[in-house]
Amino acid sequence: MANQGEAPIASEAVRRIDMLFEIERSINGKRPRCGLASVVNDRGRSLPNSKSGCANSERCSTNNDTAKTINYGLNRWTPFTRFLTDDHVGLSNNAAERALRGIAIGRKNWTFAGSDTGSDRAAAIYTWIETCKMNDVNPQAWLTVLARLPDHPASQVAELLPWTWKAAQQSTTAAAA
Repeated sequence: MANQGEAPIASEAVRRIDMLFEIERSINGKRPRCGLASVVNDRGRSLPNSKSGCANSERCSTNNDTAKTINYGLNRWTPFTRFLTDDHVGLSNNAAERALRGIAIGRKNWTFAGSDTGSDRAAAIYTWIETCKMNDVNPQAWLTVLARLPDHPASQVAELLPWTWKAAQQSTTAAAA
């Protein structure tokens, strides 16, 4: 982070971005997600929701790293501010990056899939595992469902999807109790 007084333009940009993240943290994980813009209006905060607040970059040399960073954001202003009006868009993509971390860590292992078909199968399995995680289903428990696929009617495959399987498991557990 920029130290106070050393880089006033950078400090102001960091302060404004921190305001956004502070609000995002306060609404993160709430269902249904209340829009960042409505939270800002409710709190009566002023947000850097226009390009005018970043005009200080014009005082910097075009070769200055701070000016380059600010101009990068200004040139992509519409997509950058989409999270203010669309409740489905978050301020950061940290959750997606965390979900991909396991695959990135094992990248060298995946090069030895043996064939294109093996790679396709591995990709399908990783997709199912991540789908289970996103739906709060134990992937190891759910993978036993794959053994039932050959004998399961094609018209009823939806019963084996992680979220449907989970609901059926919960119903069975509740009925047994």
